Amino acid sequence: MNLYEHTIIARQDTSPSEIKQLTEKYSKIVEKNDGEVIKTENWGLLNLSYLIKKNKKGSYIHFKIKGKGSVINELEKNESIDKKLLRYLTVKVKKFDLETNYFSKKDESETKESIKN
Repeated sequence: MNLYEHTIIARQDTSPSEIKQLTEKYSKIVEKNDGEVIKTENWGLLNLSYLIKKNKKGSYIHFKIKGKGSVINELEKNESIDKKLLRYLTVKVKKFDLETNYFSKKDESETKESIKN
């Protein structure tokens, strides 16, 4: 079984309930194709580096997936049709980093400590 990190960017006007539906939809596609979603992260609404289909921002959803290459082919086939999505990216990795959450808000205490140092 291969390990993949898969990120999708939804349009900026996508509601939180639609984001949840997208997450469930693509998780089900992975499971139908004998894959397993290890972790799902909602990174929220982030600025894009450049305009994509007249959008300045996008809602990022990140999946950590364990499965065969056919799982990714099926995912990308469905995502290329979806009008709510701007972009998607899949990266094959050797192992998952499940501890670090890169887009979470830092605690105020951590921020103050880093300023003192």
